[in-house]
Amino acid sequence: MTVQIITIDGPSGSGKGTLAAKIAAHYQFHLLDSGALYRLLGLSLHQQDLLDALSSELSQCVEIAKHLDIQFLSSAQGTQVLLNGEDVSQTIRTERVGEFASKVATIPELRAALVDRQHAFAQAPGLVADGRDMATSIFPEAQAKIYLTASAQSRAERRVKQLQGMGLDAKINDILANIEARDKRDMEREVAPLRPAADAYIIDSSELNIDAVFQLMTAYIDKQLAN
Repeated sequence: MTVQIITIDGPSGSGKGTLAAKIAAHYQFHLLDSGALYRLLGLSLHQQDLLDALSSELSQCVEIAKHLDIQFLSSAQGTQVLLNGEDVSQTIRTERVGEFASKVATIPELRAALVDRQHAFAQAPGLVADGRDMATSIFPEAQAKIYLTASAQSRAERRVKQLQGMGLDAKINDILANIEARDKRDMEREVAPLRPAADAYIIDSSELNIDAVFQLMTAYIDKQLAN
């Protein structure tokens, strides 16, 4: 049986995580938040004082990546993420951990260590995979490929609201600078750079709300999955 796969790629703050969860619930598919894997690895390496020693301690970092103790616990309140038994659901969504993830993602050996984990999520009846290289690298065979983007300014404004909603302090100028720096690093990295797949449906959500983007996505996905 062929597993139907929907990929949603795009830069940080484009809304792909929220929409991927809605799309997965709509089609009753499994959900892969690949960005969470990189955030969890980045956080783990930081906690072990290895993040600034990636090149000199690479073999140890690869082993950590292969054996991360991760749990995703779904409930009516959302998804709880555990790292070594500790609830890090909010911690991994901070800008600081996002920077950790972006550093980890530039290392080919660490990306390779996480590939098998991502492929294992592709189970019947289907999968919605959210990330930066889902369509171009991890699931190029996906039946529906979406690239969700938005201007850096609009993404920064959304991120500030999200962080403030979590009770965290956030300054728009700092967030915007972080987003622009991360975009540059993600787009210029040698391995699986951030870019839309050649056959991706590109949506700019700068001036659209979640419901409008959801409608565009489902109309496209319905057509792709029917083929």
